[in-house]
Amino acid sequence: MYMTDFIQAAAGAIISGLELALLIRVLLSWIPHNHYQPVIQILYQITDPILKPFQNLIPANRFGIDFSPILAFLALGVIRQIIFRLF
Repeated sequence: MYMTDFIQAAAGAIISGLELALLIRVLLSWIPHNHYQPVIQILYQITDPILKPFQNLIPANRFGIDFSPILAFLALGVIRQIIFRLF
């Protein structure tokens, strides 16, 4: 395995994991859950650094809809494409 293959595989796995964490967080936002549960806290610790910049850029609208996950998914897709084109 070449080093570039390893970098692509590792970056792809990390980005896929972040996308999965974001998806779980989005789904959890639709149902009541305990924010103090340790697994939920870990999920928020993983996804908050990704979502906060977009939440600051575009705050939730007056209906409470948060578009930051959509922007985060787009950004992760762009990062994935950049990494795969560089290596």
